[in-house]
Amino acid sequence: MKHSVLRLMMGALALSTVSHSAFAANDKITLMVGGMEKQIYLPAMLAQRLGYFKEQGLDVELLNEPAGVDAENELIAGSVQGVVGFYDHTIDIQAKGKYLESVVQFSHTPGEVELVATKMADKIKSPADFKGKTLGVTGLGSSTNFLTQYLGVSHGVKLSEMTSLPVGAGNTFIAAMQQGKIDAGMTTEPTISRLVDTGQAKVLIDLRSPENTQKVLGGLYPAASLYMQTQWVQEHKDLTQKLANAFVKTLQYIHTHSAEEITQKMPADYYAGDRAAYVKALAEGKKSFIPDGRMPESGPATVLKVLSAFDQTVKGHSIDLSKTYTTEFVSAAKTQ
Repeated sequence: MKHSVLRLMMGALALSTVSHSAFAANDKITLMVGGMEKQIYLPAMLAQRLGYFKEQGLDVELLNEPAGVDAENELIAGSVQGVVGFYDHTIDIQAKGKYLESVVQFSHTPGEVELVATKMADKIKSPADFKGKTLGVTGLGSSTNFLTQYLGVSHGVKLSEMTSLPVGAGNTFIAAMQQGKIDAGMTTEPTISRLVDTGQAKVLIDLRSPENTQKVLGGLYPAASLYMQTQWVQEHKDLTQKLANAFVKTLQYIHTHSAEEITQKMPADYYAGDRAAYVKALAEGKKSFIPDGRMPESGPATVLKVLSAFDQTVKGHSIDLSKTYTTEFVSAAKTQ
């Protein structure tokens, strides 16, 4: 009897030890998202809600940072391990002597729209009319700022002739337009639908579809991605692979499920009070996502061309595009 009790106690202790070890083995990763509620960055929250991070033994914390440039700074400082943001930051930062790389490429279009306030629609009919105007962006040095500046410069407007005003996204962007602080601005869904459907703004430049993106920017423009410091990736290949597994599986889910099914998985407050509009926008925006997370071959060159048109940091510098992204992990991704 004593031996039986002893065996039971030892068995319980062993189970407790295994359970503790399994919990301790969960790898903690912190990712900063450049605007959690934006549909272009939907794969981050969707992966978490589907439980794909946990399947990989990862304990992932998602932090919200509305401006991509601030998320980039947090990554460089080592405060987070990765950023869900625009690929173009990897090129901009390489010109400053630092190396980031896209590990999983979520989309091949910006998913952004340049909106003009309805009351200014007769005065701003193209980016050539940006001269003397105040244009809303999420943050100075952000991807919305990059694209806005390119649109102006490519239509003959000098950087000194237009003003970029950081107004964030969502409610703060909407308020800035309502209050007349900005004449036009670049934003994403669901903010686009909220302003257009209520008649407060009109679409000036649409960068949501591959067709429009190629027409306006001269090629596909890989945008939303998971990017990380190159050195960290090299030192933590196992963790990076697990993240890639989770995100590629999420992209496949997006590709094989309807906008309605995807919306059901998202937090209700992301709908901004209009679920139907969210579903409609997502149904249209789904085509921006890349099912296998692989960088489109022609994409990096298009992004470099765009940045070189106005960004003095990039212009004239030799950029090694092969060091701005990797397909190593998406190629080896295990999604079953």
